[in-house]
Amino acid sequence: MKQPTVSAGYAKALFDFAIRQGASAAELQSRSGLDAAVLGDPDNRVALQVYVDLTAAAKDLCNDPALPLHLGAAQNFTEISVVGLICYAADTMGEALAELNRFGRLVAELDVPGSDERFQVQQRDGGLWLVDTRADPNSFPEMTEETWSRFICETARNFPGHKLARQVHVTHARPAHGDAYERVMQAPVVFGSDRNAIEIDASWLTMPTNRANAYAFGVLSERAEKLLEELQSSGTVRGRVERLLIPILHKGDATMESVSAQLGMSRQSLYRRLKDEDISFEALHDDLRHRMAVHFLNARKVSVNETAYLVGFSDPSSFSRAFKRWTGESPGSWKRAYPNAP
Repeated sequence: MKQPTVSAGYAKALFDFAIRQGASAAELQSRSGLDAAVLGDPDNRVALQVYVDLTAAAKDLCNDPALPLHLGAAQNFTEISVVGLICYAADTMGEALAELNRFGRLVAELDVPGSDERFQVQQRDGGLWLVDTRADPNSFPEMTEETWSRFICETARNFPGHKLARQVHVTHARPAHGDAYERVMQAPVVFGSDRNAIEIDASWLTMPTNRANAYAFGVLSERAEKLLEELQSSGTVRGRVERLLIPILHKGDATMESVSAQLGMSRQSLYRRLKDEDISFEALHDDLRHRMAVHFLNARKVSVNETAYLVGFSDPSSFSRAFKRWTGESPGSWKRAYPNAP
């Protein structure tokens, strides 16, 4: 099963905010398993669990249990993701919401039961509600805090005089820092509700973004579509590791440490995620060498010795022993007897 991720831009916003509040960058990385090098490109991916651990570390190191509320209130979405830029290039807030649902997985891959639309506008209890439908929200209530504070405070900051929230509902119990909710969101908050939702005024949906730009919208959407396609094809953690290994397989020196760093996680995090998929790094590497060796020999365009080199063996005899362990045949016999084998 593929492990969910968040964008590096989303993780960087949290990382940088925590540092500004006094947290140590080294300690944040150590506690979360985050490789800060991956944050250089906002379109890189960071494991969702790393983000969860980074949030816990940031709250502790900054001595601020309400840090996700303050983080969401402090930044505009445009500073975090191409998705934010697309939203503001749309004509109205309602259209921006549609784009957020369309590309939201680029920000965070979350389970949304029965629908691709995480944020839904629903008529309930005589009011109009913006509902966050992600599954199991109480396992990480900090995301609810950050999400709703960003929606509300960004609206207040960019559209003076327009109040988004009439009231806010959250499904988790009132935390010790519950008083901070109403201070940040400037609206009554109901804890332990049956929904994570904001009661909104219908006029919010038709409110112009004031930044509509058809050209920018087209360019940004094209970029986002490409990123979404890459994300959807990224497959399992195993698949991601294999894609990193194939171009360097011939070097024979790929390590779990180097691969985990490229994936933006610690060695231990990669170990756990591969274990969740019932495979170890060593077994994955060995199986990839096996499959690539068979592929090269079946193509009948390279010799046995060249195949040994291409899959990372400097010693042809070591390759022959490994190949016999994999297939029960020597490489030469396989090439002669099974030219069309899968």
